[in-house]
Amino acid sequence: MNAPKPPDPSRSSYYVNDALYCELIADFTDWQDDTQAVNDAAVRDEFRRLVEREARLLDQLRYDDWLAMYAPECVYWVPSTPHAGDPRREIAVMFDDRRRLEDRIYRLRTGFAWSQAPQSRTVRLISNVEVFAGVRDNARMLRSNFIINEFWDKETRTLTGWAGHRIVHSGGAWKITAKQINLLECDQAIRNLSIIL
Repeated sequence: MNAPKPPDPSRSSYYVNDALYCELIADFTDWQDDTQAVNDAAVRDEFRRLVEREARLLDQLRYDDWLAMYAPECVYWVPSTPHAGDPRREIAVMFDDRRRLEDRIYRLRTGFAWSQAPQSRTVRLISNVEVFAGVRDNARMLRSNFIINEFWDKETRTLTGWAGHRIVHSGGAWKITAKQINLLECDQAIRNLSIIL
């Protein structure tokens, strides 16, 4: 008899449940604590390179390579409130699981996404990367500031803010399990965000 296949996060949002929300809120609340800061320069440099690589892959529209940096069960969260809060009770600009991220990438590649015809050209600047110990030994929390310059349809706009990453070591590599993008103007009218931040 064949063993049942494990659930596929590309096909189903099976892992987006109350436990995921509780863990997400716990991990992204009060985690920027100086007592949890990782001061080892080599470790900080390793994670700085990780977020810089993520930025470069997005600027180069290398979506498959970018998505490979993420764990199969992941969350991409852009809160619309300055203090993030609980995504079950507060509106988010985006709250994507793996399936939704893959849908977003597929749509961008079709050529029929009007908001990306022509495709945006972007440059991301990443700075102030800090590393914090996670709740679990195999997890780290990263905080970085960003500026994204986007050129589209003869117009340039600038998006600024800070990002929080939850990174977990699994299968011999660090994988992003959650990314929270905190836009400076998150609670204001923001023109369609058709790029991945």
